[in-house]
Amino acid sequence: MEITKWTPPVTDDQLSVLHFLFGKNLERATRIIDQRGVKRISGEPSGRSIFQVVGESRRKEEYLCFPEHYCSCYSFFYDIVNRGEQLCCKHQLAARLSASTGVCIDVKVSDEELAFLLSKL
Repeated sequence: MEITKWTPPVTDDQLSVLHFLFGKNLERATRIIDQRGVKRISGEPSGRSIFQVVGESRRKEEYLCFPEHYCSCYSFFYDIVNRGEQLCCKHQLAARLSASTGVCIDVKVSDEELAFLLSKL
């Protein structure tokens, strides 16, 4: 039996604000979420976590990101860090939205496995 989390619907006003803030990245992030492309990888017993988000390319690359601060994708460094043109990349936005709506895939690993994953950054 699959249990789905109920989330209240997003209003048109909320969508309008999100679109104003994030532009084209909002649509791209929602596509990633619709494809179940966001995993929250949590270490145990610490509870620390990082998100793994798939890209939209045919290669289906996976990017590691901290939703508020960092993403391993090219766009993060080019558009956000270097040019300052966006607030965040589509992967960070997908991680934020999926976590807030409860639709990300939760994966539990040991703290050692999480540390190894982080060492690849």
